[in-house]
Amino acid sequence: MNPPKTDARRHHDPEVRGFASDNYAGAHPEVLAALALANGGHQVAYGEDAYTENLQRLVRSHFGPTAEAFPVFNGTGANVVALQAVTDRWGAVICAESAHIHVDECGAPERVGGLKLLTVPTPDGKLTPELIDRQAYGWDDEHRAMPQVVSIAQATELGTVYTPDEIRAICEHAHAHGMKVHLDGSRLANAAATLDVPMRTLTNAAGVDLLSLGGTKNGALFGEAVVVLNQDAVSHMKHLRKLSMQLASKMRFVSVQLEALLARDLWLRNARHSNEMAQRLAEGVRAVHGVEILYPVQANAVFARLPHDVSERLQKRFRFYFWDEAAGDVRWMCAFDTTEEDVDAFVAALKEEMAR
Repeated sequence: MNPPKTDARRHHDPEVRGFASDNYAGAHPEVLAALALANGGHQVAYGEDAYTENLQRLVRSHFGPTAEAFPVFNGTGANVVALQAVTDRWGAVICAESAHIHVDECGAPERVGGLKLLTVPTPDGKLTPELIDRQAYGWDDEHRAMPQVVSIAQATELGTVYTPDEIRAICEHAHAHGMKVHLDGSRLANAAATLDVPMRTLTNAAGVDLLSLGGTKNGALFGEAVVVLNQDAVSHMKHLRKLSMQLASKMRFVSVQLEALLARDLWLRNARHSNEMAQRLAEGVRAVHGVEILYPVQANAVFARLPHDVSERLQKRFRFYFWDEAAGDVRWMCAFDTTEEDVDAFVAALKEEMAR
């Protein structure tokens, strides 16, 4: 059978890559191949398909025998569904002031999830038991939202990584106060690659109750999953996913992408590569006088401070974002398809603009 003809036209240069976000990258060829494999014929809708069934097996192999995955469309949806599942209507979530759920989700956890975020300033995006205690109080005070969950991100929004011992200490501290622990794992693969440990070491083995498992930033076309690790900690996940408009009718096309990432080592290969490119970028930047790297480069992000006018000129050559424009802080992200040539060209352009 000949492939169908299409009138589609390419509207971009596939050779152009920047450093704005790992979301800018396309889908990994192995993921696209998996999507094509899952296409054709009929499969039961809403998650009762063969691909979602097999995804459950893979998730258990990575996260333990009690793990259950609930595929969703995107990361914000995963976080909102997960946090709803472990809070009451009067519940609150303790998180870092820089957390994605607080800064970059348009208030969705609060407005859609109906919960309260209790934020804590951190020097590097990472919570500690001591920092958690700044908000962990007032459970019997009816005038205050009740702290019920601690949410951490791995890697954090500032590109830093929790060690397994740090996560374990947070989980033990939270559980001692009767709170659950949620992990925003949109870049969990990058953290596991940095530490050279299985993802289970950073999640169920450390005491995490549930997590949002990222796919999009690591080579998927779209799709994430809420992974429940502690079945006793959550309730009504299926209903919450539907209520939050995150139930895919053709779920096989979300599940097969996660299957492609998890079945062998694609998730790890992609994460290791993007991390290595970030390290290469950081090494090049450190050699440029007048540019300061702000945080340890532990995943696939480099945060730097440089003159504002230099950044503006550089942005005309490569896409990236200001992180704190007033301070001159920028964020440079690497992806699974970032090349050494991309990094070297960017560093060369940075040197040129700094010398002007």
